[in-house]
Formats: sequence, C-alpha cells, structure tokens
Amino acid sequence: MIEFKNVSKVYPNGTKGLNNMNVTIEKGEFVVIVGLSGAGKSTMLRSINRLHEISEGEILIDGESITKAKGKGLYRIRRDIGMIFQNFNLVRRSSVFRNVLSGRVGYHSTLKMIFGLFPKEDKDLAMKALERVNIPDKAFSRADELSGGQQQRVSIARALAQEAKIILADEPVASLDPLTTKQVMDDLKRINEDLGITTIVNLHFIDLARAYATRIIGLRAGEIVFDGPVEEATDEAFAEIYGRPIDDKEMLGVNA
Repeated sequence: MIEFKNVSKVYPNGTKGLNNMNVTIEKGEFVVIVGLSGAGKSTMLRSINRLHEISEGEILIDGESITKAKGKGLYRIRRDIGMIFQNFNLVRRSSVFRNVLSGRVGYHSTLKMIFGLFPKEDKDLAMKALERVNIPDKAFSRADELSGGQQQRVSIARALAQEAKIILADEPVASLDPLTTKQVMDDLKRINEDLGITTIVNLHFIDLARAYATRIIGLRAGEIVFDGPVEEATDEAFAEIYGRPIDDKEMLGVNA
C-alpha cells in the first residue's frame, strides 16, 4: 500500500508540482497516471521513492514513512521499489545480463558488487527475469546493440531481478513505436497480474491508459481531478483532466 498524506511539492522557482495530495494505492493495483505535461505526473511518481523530495506531508509504504526514513531504513524501503525510465537507464556498454544483475546490488556489500561477485542464486534470478520478458537470447549482447523496446524490457527484467514489490514506470513507452509499445505494456500488465506487483505508470495516451489500467488517476496543476476505475474514464472525464476536449493525438498510443 502507498499512501500520500497532505503531500505538496514546491520547486525553488515557486512552481507547485503537487498540491496537498491525498491518495491511497492498494497492493497489486495497475494504476495509470495521466495529464498534460507539467501536471505533476513525474513529480508524483518520483516522490514515491524519493527521487524527488516533497515539501510538505508524508508518503507511507506499507505503513512505513519513506519521507522520514534515513540511512539503512531508506535503503531497505527503496530496495523494494523498481524504477523504469523513459530513457531505459542502462549501462549501454555492459551486457544485458550484467544490467539485469545490477538489480541485486541492494542485497550485497559494496565490495562484492565492485568485483561482480554475484552468487549463483542471483544469476538464476536474472535469467528467469529475462525469460519472463522474452529476451533470454539477448543475455550476453551489449545493451546498446538492442532496439529501444528490447532495452526497455531489460529495465523491466532488472526490476524483476530486484524482487521489487512496487514498479514505477515514468513514460516507459514515450519513445517507442506502436508495436513495441504494446509489447512493453503487455509485459508490465502480465507481470502485474502474475506476480501481484503494484504497478504505477505515467502515460500521455488515453487509449493506452484505458487498455491497461485497472485504475486511472488524472492530474492537473498538481491536483487529482479524477480517480476511478477504468470503466469510469469517459471522454468527459478526460476532458476534465486535460481542461479541454481531447484530440486524436492524445487518444492514440502513437507518437504522432
């Protein structure tokens, strides 16, 4: 469970990223956050694992405050949160296998990791993660030899190897073509359903949100203006989120 309690984020220039947000995300949900650029989607997502520090309020993960956590306590909470970025965030010159194994660094000493001393159990876990996203044959290719979609699947496998209880995906398909977008979103949805991993995804495109979410949260100017099951996400609801009627580019899961 993830709880936002009176959470606000004000940037140094005075811009409000989040404005007194109160929301609870239950274990195992597949939540899609939608809204215009600058609505607060990335700020909300990245505040969950403290990539962004909030200005006021508190965020709880399974009843424990990540906002107040320090040192080993913060490290332990973050270990349970996998992060998937738009730009993949891989070590491009390293092998796919090594990139996936990096999801295990939170479980071992720094010295062991410097020398790459991963136990067999970790290596088995990494290979199973690659099998789950259907690219075990790419394990010993360099990451930069892969297509964009394959690189994103490596980042998903890394979160699986991490044994994350929560996956945060910040615009994971924004730079991908429609076919690859479907493959990546299918992977995220299958993992959510099969493993019960709470999954929160920022998306621009409404049709994608409707196709994959169990729940949609709409943001505008750092505030929640819609929060409900996908069945209630009508065109009128999206018009409220966007502050105007939606157009075809926002509807379709393509980078038109």
